[in-house]
Amino acid sequence: MQPWSRDLVGHLDEHVLVSEALHGNRLGDPHERPLWVYTPPAYDAEPDRRFPSIYLIQGHTGQLDMWRNRSAFRPNVLELVDALFADDGCPAAVVVFVDAWTSYGGSQFLDSPGVGSYHTYLCDEIVPFVDVRYRTHATAAHRGIAGKSSGGYGAMVTPMLRPDLFGGLATHAGDALFELCYLPDFRDAARALRDAYDGSFDRFWADFRSRPAFTKGTDFPLLNTWAMAACYSANEDGSIDLPFDTETGQLIDEVWQRWLAWDPVRMVDRHADALRGLRAIYIDSGSRDQFFLDLGAAGFRGALERIGVTDVFFELFDGTHGAIEYRYPIALRYLAERLT
Repeated sequence: MQPWSRDLVGHLDEHVLVSEALHGNRLGDPHERPLWVYTPPAYDAEPDRRFPSIYLIQGHTGQLDMWRNRSAFRPNVLELVDALFADDGCPAAVVVFVDAWTSYGGSQFLDSPGVGSYHTYLCDEIVPFVDVRYRTHATAAHRGIAGKSSGGYGAMVTPMLRPDLFGGLATHAGDALFELCYLPDFRDAARALRDAYDGSFDRFWADFRSRPAFTKGTDFPLLNTWAMAACYSANEDGSIDLPFDTETGQLIDEVWQRWLAWDPVRMVDRHADALRGLRAIYIDSGSRDQFFLDLGAAGFRGALERIGVTDVFFELFDGTHGAIEYRYPIALRYLAERLT
């Protein structure tokens, strides 16, 4: 393969969306956001045709230009998407690349007073923006959403919350079964706060922003724990409740229950009708995922089975949490076939 970028067969438009939903967010993060829209070769070749759309969302700490990042000997995600839809065997679809970066690393694609209204931004601003400017089939039956890790989380919960907009989902190692993927970080965060930051997250953030990110081993559990609390247990005034005592690491049950209410596995029963109406559900994970999201994937499938949803793609493949970008085309093909 070529060790540098190559021309796309399809076309990538780069927009800037001025978001009212993100304007004035508590973190002061930009409300003007990049938005990329990929159109497949068939889009120009068949000017009277309308196409399904698939929204591709990123994991925690993801920002839009990272889709261009390349690993050795491997195509980047844009090239993978282009190669998929250059193949005559795959139904054509418009692919929308969404930016939901925050100063804490991400938003979980939810509305939260701690970070901003990213669910509203996605559903009520980006979707109409795309449908007005592109020849999409502007119905839920022809619109899907896909992502990995926190993006996989967003892909699971967004169709539950907005089945009027999304008729299919694909989740790669999405955050699920919170007691497995988040709870272990709490003990590490409590110890790091005690030993290095006098128990203060403010001191951590001041240190973290004064140096290259992730140069200390405790950066990840501290950042990830605070970021998730900002999404799952923020208060109306924007203050953030942690789900554990910072001195002992002991769980604060009331706050932890607020987190669990956002666990996709636990959300299934409350949103059973929405999930039963989806045309496509794709679930996968590496079987050696470092955050045990393979177990979360199995838990999500099991919860779907309990409400009678059995027409599901499910696979645990040999892999970890990283370097699984090659799975995107598998899921995108599945969604394109189901949503066409």
